[in-house]
Amino acid sequence: MADQLSKYVSVPVAAVIIFLLAVTAVATAHGFEHIGGYTPCPLCLQQRYAYYAGIPLAGISFLLARAERHGLAAILLVLCGLGFLANAGLGFYHSGVEWKWWPGPASCAVGDLAPVGGDLLQALEGARAPACDEAPWRFLGLSFAGWNAVVSLCIALTAILAIRASGPNRPA
Repeated sequence: MADQLSKYVSVPVAAVIIFLLAVTAVATAHGFEHIGGYTPCPLCLQQRYAYYAGIPLAGISFLLARAERHGLAAILLVLCGLGFLANAGLGFYHSGVEWKWWPGPASCAVGDLAPVGGDLLQALEGARAPACDEAPWRFLGLSFAGWNAVVSLCIALTAILAIRASGPNRPA
């Protein structure tokens, strides 16, 4: 089945798909944060790093593929794929912390963010990030971290299919 799928996913197509998925995921995360009021925990913020790196890498990969620099474009997609594969692992780890399957890092057990009001400096001194072991929201049984793992895995698989399609003896 992977061979059949990889026929349709070229490097430039994969770069566009990765770019759009990553931008949508980051925009959604920021929407939940700024509009929905969900404050991200330290692990949530770390999971955004792959998107912040992957968006420009995918964009540059697309431009390189359009300029017929397929080898370099494919290398950038490999980096994207590896980054999002690692991010899927981080999302799975974070989900496990939320389900209490294993403990999270010590930096994540700090509790809720103090309400801001009155004296801003005093409020900031008492402010703490939310704990990583509490999922504030779930959809279809998955938390933000779980959905991040799913999206990151989809992005990584898209990159892998494109690299397979652009391999030796295949058109780029």
